[in-house]
Amino acid sequence: MKEIRECYINFAGEVNQNTVNQLIQTVNERLKQGVNRFTLLIFSSGGYVAPGIAAYNFLKGIPVEVITHNYGSADSIAVILFCAGSKRYCMPNSRFLLHGIGFNVLQGTRFEEKQLDEKIKDLRIDRENIAKIIAENCKKTQKQVEDDLFEVKVLNPEEAKKYGLVHEIKTQLFPEGADVINILQ
Repeated sequence: MKEIRECYINFAGEVNQNTVNQLIQTVNERLKQGVNRFTLLIFSSGGYVAPGIAAYNFLKGIPVEVITHNYGSADSIAVILFCAGSKRYCMPNSRFLLHGIGFNVLQGTRFEEKQLDEKIKDLRIDRENIAKIIAENCKKTQKQVEDDLFEVKVLNPEEAKKYGLVHEIKTQLFPEGADVINILQ
């Protein structure tokens, strides 16, 4: 039986290109050192869709076990990061926020019809990808998740467990003496 070499990563901050690059670099470095289980501790209000989906795909695609543990909030795209775990835990007083997709516009920005049409297509693809990821991991239909995204859902731990996001509500994040790496924003 192979010895478990575990690494804990504390992801506390915005999901963006910088924090996701740090996460991927940290995982790659630890993989080279023989780590074969990662526990991603999450406290994030969300951030940007593309880096969040890239982080999810990366964590799902590595050949070792990934566990996720929400210890505060996993909101917006951070829910997708949370879904990367084959085992998903949360603290008894944590929360999850599911909501629709949007984009920011600088004051004075003008859009032509073609640009708006492209933006709507981008938003639709992002929504479909997010809904697909959540649906696959929670054993829901994509339509159910898309409806929940439109409605905005805030889930406490028990609701998240019933929803299928969380496998277990537990209070211990890591054992004494654990290797914990911080990725902070």
